[in-house]
Amino acid sequence: MNKKRLLIIGIPVLTLILGYTFLKSDTEQDTAITIEVIKGEFINEVIISGEAQSTSLKNIDGPANLRKFRLNNIKIQDLIPEGTLVKAGDYVGRLDPSSVNEQIIDARLNLESAESKYLQEQLDTTLTLKQERTAIKDIQFNMQEDELELKQSIYESPTTIKQLEIKIERATRDLKEKKEDYNIKKRKAVAKMVEVGTEVSKIRTKLNDLIALQASFKIHSDASGMVTYAKNWDGSKKKVGSDISPWDLTIATLPDLTQMESKTYSNEVDIRKIKEEQEVSVGFDAFPDITIDGVVTTVANVGENKRGSDIKLFQVLIKLKDSNANIRPGMTTSNRILIQKQEDVLMVPLEAVFSKDSISYVYTDSGFSIEKKQVELGESNEDVIIITKGLQEKDVVYLNRPEGLEDKSIAQVN
Repeated sequence: MNKKRLLIIGIPVLTLILGYTFLKSDTEQDTAITIEVIKGEFINEVIISGEAQSTSLKNIDGPANLRKFRLNNIKIQDLIPEGTLVKAGDYVGRLDPSSVNEQIIDARLNLESAESKYLQEQLDTTLTLKQERTAIKDIQFNMQEDELELKQSIYESPTTIKQLEIKIERATRDLKEKKEDYNIKKRKAVAKMVEVGTEVSKIRTKLNDLIALQASFKIHSDASGMVTYAKNWDGSKKKVGSDISPWDLTIATLPDLTQMESKTYSNEVDIRKIKEEQEVSVGFDAFPDITIDGVVTTVANVGENKRGSDIKLFQVLIKLKDSNANIRPGMTTSNRILIQKQEDVLMVPLEAVFSKDSISYVYTDSGFSIEKKQVELGESNEDVIIITKGLQEKDVVYLNRPEGLEDKSIAQVN
């Protein structure tokens, strides 16, 4: 009875013990992740996103003489969609002409006033000179009468004759002074007419220039290409409602799609690895199947702060070695910059390497036991690290730290 009872109680306990043993074994097996050491090509890359842009482009500018008329912050009233293909002479956009219209109205009023003043001055001059000429003729007539009277007074008294001679002499002197006054007034009138006429001409020229400026507010392309919007100083694109100034007249650009580059920014850590002439594989988010080879052409020496961030970023320019009809300026690029490449090297994941007191080691599985083995390391990337000494190809290493082996001694590298 006792044996039977013991058997009834013992079987479930034994089952539980065996179940726990197998469960523990399965759990340890699940948590113990191993991988083989591989031998192959090691590639170290810096991967950063950027933006496609043309290295050669033509600007579509607003009127060049805005500063002459003290016009500033002219708004873009209309602009064709970005990406539109245009030919030379095609309409691109229009600027708000309200500020020019105001100056045109003022110039027309000033011109009317100046022309009226010119006409009045002309009439006044004509009348004044006519009066002066009449006065001269009157003196000449009086002199002729006095000379006739003098000829007829040969029988008059010497006093009378002398009075006539003095009268003629005075008239001669008055005539001379009158003619001199006339010449002076004539020169003065001519100068005044020139001054008024110059003012009229100046205002008329300004009005014509303003009318020409008004016409130039309708922007046309002077070349063929695809329109891309110009950017403001803060990086935002100009659009309808944006301002242009005399110091930044560009409204849009016509990029050369056969000469493209990727503009990107690297952080302070990665910029130390990036050098000119490094090879780059450039991908495009819009076309995942398109990849174009490139080369680093420019690496900025001075960092800059991007808006909304205190992190210093360094500009990197990557020239594309080829072109593709689908690629457009402004597209987001993925740039894989090749920093280093080595052939036939041993590699393990970064997670497989541990360190203690400046000694790097791994956990290896020989099939019968687990060992802690020292390794010497080479270059690394974001995923793997090169093993220069301590392991062989296809050795099995742990990606996590096996339990209970923390105090085990490390086998030194021979």
